[in-house]
Amino acid sequence: MKLIHNTGSQRVIDLIRPHLKPGNWLGCVTPSFSLHAFAEVREALSALERVQLIVPPDNEALEHLGSEGDRAARNRLQARWLANQCAKWISEKVELRQASRSVPQGAAVMRGQDGTPEQVVLGSFAFSTSGLGLTPGNPLSLIQASESFDEAAQLAKWFDQQWESLQREAPVEDKNTGRDAVLEVLRALGEHRDPFTIYTLMLHHLF
Repeated sequence: MKLIHNTGSQRVIDLIRPHLKPGNWLGCVTPSFSLHAFAEVREALSALERVQLIVPPDNEALEHLGSEGDRAARNRLQARWLANQCAKWISEKVELRQASRSVPQGAAVMRGQDGTPEQVVLGSFAFSTSGLGLTPGNPLSLIQASESFDEAAQLAKWFDQQWESLQREAPVEDKNTGRDAVLEVLRALGEHRDPFTIYTLMLHHLF
């Protein structure tokens, strides 16, 4: 295993991007899911064959609109469009399961077209711009990446165990509840609102 500083040429995004090829697989555990991070790899994610996503049970914890470091991205005023694009991607491509409690760390498992683990990243990161290294993050974050097939296979096995345990825990009637809840939040963000409503909300949050 090697340590990733998540800055310069040692960013999580640089480890993930080469494996986001048509037909490949991605498994991801994340404490949050930023639309602005999604925007950076949107086309590549859409080309994947399979995506497994584990998120916290609290939708507010997902921080779809990002953090302080995403202010410049929010100023582009693309959040509504990105929310609709993300909802479309999840509904068409993603198998999503909610954890039973908060997610303490992130993990990304990149697999080839045959499902063989190629690269795994694990540690204090999320699917956010700071978590991927696109904007400055916490320098105390400890992130590790696999350096061999055996390491990748071992960490991928851990992800598979988490995935299967969540499937067993969920009642039959609740299998898609988590996915539907996330889609509902994204579609709400993507709804068209009249200018008066937006202005009123701005005044409410300012004062």
